[in-house]
Amino acid sequence: MYILLVSASITGCNFFDDGNTDKTTKILNSPPFNILTDSIGRFPADASLYVKRAALLSQKDLPDLAYPDFKKAWGLYPDEFTAISYTANLFMTGREADAIKLLKECLNKFPANKEFPRRLSEAYMQSGKSQEALSQFNKLIEGDSTDFEALYEKGVLLAKLKDTGSAIQSLETAYTLQPLQHVGIYLANLYAETKNKRVLALCDELISKDSAHELTDAVFIKGIYFANIHQSNQALEQFDDCINRDWKFTEAYIEKGILLFKDNNFDEALKTFALAARVSNTYPDAYYWMGRCYESIGKMKEARDNYLRAVALDKNFAEAKHALRRINND
Repeated sequence: MYILLVSASITGCNFFDDGNTDKTTKILNSPPFNILTDSIGRFPADASLYVKRAALLSQKDLPDLAYPDFKKAWGLYPDEFTAISYTANLFMTGREADAIKLLKECLNKFPANKEFPRRLSEAYMQSGKSQEALSQFNKLIEGDSTDFEALYEKGVLLAKLKDTGSAIQSLETAYTLQPLQHVGIYLANLYAETKNKRVLALCDELISKDSAHELTDAVFIKGIYFANIHQSNQALEQFDDCINRDWKFTEAYIEKGILLFKDNNFDEALKTFALAARVSNTYPDAYYWMGRCYESIGKMKEARDNYLRAVALDKNFAEAKHALRRINND
């Protein structure tokens, strides 16, 4: 009777959609899932058991097996807790349309729960439905102008849509409401990108809160800002500060090396890119720029070797491929 009940339970949940029924059955009847599978066999109408097994399957990185359990639990007892976990699983298993449909259903079923409108906004973003996401964020902000999370997410979305001015405005409001580090860093990046000198005060503020002197992002962004406004000496100081704070900060080596390269200081640039490659020997940009340095001083074999290494690490590295064609045609 036990085997029949378990089989009926599993079949009813569509665990065998992937065609690999034997493997699925073996997993569900093995530790640590077997206790819950046994319970489900004895109490197939208990939604909480499906939720528990789905959560455990998710923890063990088995979201495809967790999906039928979440679906069954939702069918048996559609509560708010299950909906949130079920939605996350739908995204993990590539069912974005189903996730959006579920969240829309939850908006009507649980109108007082503000988590679902936020999740729907994020769902639209993850599905590439930018305008729908933007509309949803606007609704959240209209309902609560102090919703800093919606303001932050809206700013991130606007930045991705290349509406940098509006993105900055939204992020500034979010940071004023909640001056969190990740919000400040994102805003500082946009300031640096647009050569806005407000980046300096914001980065200094973020750095001043770093009592351990380990924050590198704000220092790095200051370097990018100075590089963008062609103040190379100040930029180099910031990149060196980054490296002193964290010698594994590969991007700081790369940006420092690029400045030296543009200043025709090829020897120092080459040393800097070589350090970047030593810090991270799988970082293609380091080898590409080493190739640029060797090419600039006429060492074509070394240049070719480094371009080839860059392409081997990143087969879509267009600049490195172009450099190879340039060398081979000369």
